[in-house]
Amino acid sequence: MNLENYFISQFNSKHIGDDGALINNMVYSKDAFFENVHFKRSWMSYFQIAQKSMMVNISDAIAMNAKPKYALLSVAMPKDMTKENMKELSNGFKYVADKFNIDIIGGDTISNTKLDITITIISTTKHPLLRLKVRQNYLFAYTGKLGDSAKDLKKLFNLGKIHKKSKFIDISLRDKFIQKSIHYLKAGMDISDGLYSDLGKITRVNSVGVTFTTKMPKSMGCSGEEYEMLVAFDARDKKKILRRAKQTRTKLTIFAKVSRNRYQNRCKAHHF
Repeated sequence: MNLENYFISQFNSKHIGDDGALINNMVYSKDAFFENVHFKRSWMSYFQIAQKSMMVNISDAIAMNAKPKYALLSVAMPKDMTKENMKELSNGFKYVADKFNIDIIGGDTISNTKLDITITIISTTKHPLLRLKVRQNYLFAYTGKLGDSAKDLKKLFNLGKIHKKSKFIDISLRDKFIQKSIHYLKAGMDISDGLYSDLGKITRVNSVGVTFTTKMPKSMGCSGEEYEMLVAFDARDKKKILRRAKQTRTKLTIFAKVSRNRYQNRCKAHHF
């Protein structure tokens, strides 16, 4: 058990285990976005930092087929930030909030040595998509293209530049595909720690294994911060799922099937 899983295991709650906590058709989710851990200020504008921090958090709601309604912001700011910097940061938060009809209802601000952001998203759902309910004869698929986020992060570490539309900066969420496919999807989660790592989470909680039907390089499977969707569905619904992916212009790759094989994640832990 890695250190992240060990720490989470210390809290005994039936609501822990999905991208957010589902309580009475409400989903509560929270993610951190910290300077020198998730980003450097030299890599992104303040607008982009706020925008990505919001999208990262909204991704958890989308992954559970929930509609985000409210946001609470906690922002720890270094003293070298100017009023213009703060305005640009707030504009990034408001831009994404307006895009998803989210009401920013409060939070907290403190002084810090670096820029650290945590956001709580409160959402509603009538048909939640959970990580449970994966069975034999189910298929695994992922949306979009994987690998670019890690590739661009490597460029940044090597003092290179990346395009402003890079997935590392500008995230696209798959809300339309999830909404259209919800009656056929059996389980799902967002790909934040890399496909192989997140596949490990969903197979572990369902006590199932995986047989890969499509080969992919480790650089793709281990690329974190993709914020695509990992979904599972009955093989009998394959045509229906593919039809809805086409309707929503969502690239969907079926890469594995459920089996009794023991699955082993080949990636290093992202958090500890």
